[in-house]
Amino acid sequence: MLIFPAREDECLWRVHFLERNMERMTLDEMAKELGVSKSTVSRALSGKGRIGVQTRQKIQQFAKEHESGRVEERQEPEITHNLGVSFPDDIFVTGNQYFFECLLGIYEAAALMDYNVLITTGTAQDFSGIQKFVEQKKVDGMIVTRSLEDDKVLRYLSEKKFPTGVTGLCDFDNIIQVDTDNEGAADMLTSLLIGKGYRRFALILEDMSFHVNRSRYEGFCKAILKNGLQKDKQEIYTGKFRKELLNSVIVNLISKKVECVICGDDVLAIGLISQLLAEGYRIPRDIAIASLYNSSTLNRFVPAVTAVDVSARMVGNVIGKQMIRFLQGKEYQKKTMLDYEILIRASTYR
Repeated sequence: MLIFPAREDECLWRVHFLERNMERMTLDEMAKELGVSKSTVSRALSGKGRIGVQTRQKIQQFAKEHESGRVEERQEPEITHNLGVSFPDDIFVTGNQYFFECLLGIYEAAALMDYNVLITTGTAQDFSGIQKFVEQKKVDGMIVTRSLEDDKVLRYLSEKKFPTGVTGLCDFDNIIQVDTDNEGAADMLTSLLIGKGYRRFALILEDMSFHVNRSRYEGFCKAILKNGLQKDKQEIYTGKFRKELLNSVIVNLISKKVECVICGDDVLAIGLISQLLAEGYRIPRDIAIASLYNSSTLNRFVPAVTAVDVSARMVGNVIGKQMIRFLQGKEYQKKTMLDYEILIRASTYR
């Protein structure tokens, strides 16, 4: 084999090529250094997609100073302009209106900001729909609509460093969060009812692995203690409540002389009220009822039900806007707490 010496200009080119590759930063490294998303860096370098002028100039100047090669940029996938939204699969059984209202708010924000919405469902154990969205690069970001204690879904997205938002609170700093102060709302509602003269309460919550139910429980307990009531004198029920289980709960409520029941959400309140009325109990004369979440269905009950009023549509709208602003490289809020209103109605009159 004959080996011919390389020309001087070719040798210089090779040295320069090696130096550039040693100094080259990946898009992940650039995004971390600049405090923006990886997709924002990609848009700035490719000139494709919507991005603020100042942000684009800042990223391009940074790339020039650090000699970031275009090789990595060209390997980036095209921006999809799709936003993924994940719902718990039990909403189709319970008919929980919160999630449908939330979806409407997300869709309104996405349509206004030129994004599409792709929907998937799953459980804490099976989130394969989200994994497909992420790994097949079908969406630019994900919104999760329920947060859990020790949430495997959010941990997966956080570790992937995939742009993620949640309607709720979580312990992952790189996830955008929008929620209502559920602990404060439960505290205020319970305190107002204590102010009306109620002393014997029952609190009914479903799955305590849901972050929102943990918050509501903490708020209820805080109100009981700060108002001088004994916690062990109050009845607390948690778990899945089917009709036959509600019957035994009602028997227990009456035998323990509970004066007021606070339900974790509108679905629980509707089930309990329907069963109480069917068995001939009078609300609030025999027992008062309140809910920690209001809905249009709950509004139709007679007597009208005391409830915490939160706009799920607004929650969805805000998380949608913040997520898309982040994806576009614009200023955004990492954590937003929305207001609530306590509606005192006939179901708790004394």
